[in-house]
Amino acid sequence: MKTFLPKPVADLRRWHVIDADGAVLGRLAVQVADILRGKNKPIYTPHLDAGDFVVVINADKIRVTGTKENDKLYMTYSGWKGGEKYRTVAQVRAAAPEKLIHHAVKGMVPKNRLGRQLLTKLKVYRGPKHPHSAQKPATLAPAN
Repeated sequence: MKTFLPKPVADLRRWHVIDADGAVLGRLAVQVADILRGKNKPIYTPHLDAGDFVVVINADKIRVTGTKENDKLYMTYSGWKGGEKYRTVAQVRAAAPEKLIHHAVKGMVPKNRLGRQLLTKLKVYRGPKHPHSAQKPATLAPAN
């Protein structure tokens, strides 16, 4: 059996809008990562970018289950001695809720050049407005 290689046609790229209002963070991230990689298409090939663009709105209304709001920690490191900073989900949500979704999706794409290329097609916005209406995005319901 031969490996299927899709033709590089820009018309195959579609735009999707996902409303994160009340959606669980991990379940939403899986859905977004699958669309970015193109796993929802019949032309999916693991080593090529066959995915679509994803716009996530209402990132500030994302939900986490259990006690993760205060227990889950995000660590950043400046590179200097003692330069570790830990923030809870509540602190990250107050400062930049877009980073919650971006961080979760980043962990679900490949850790190489392809993954970095896929993340450029992810657009996350805090509120319900986004500047991508000219692309005529299709609205998707988040999986709960």
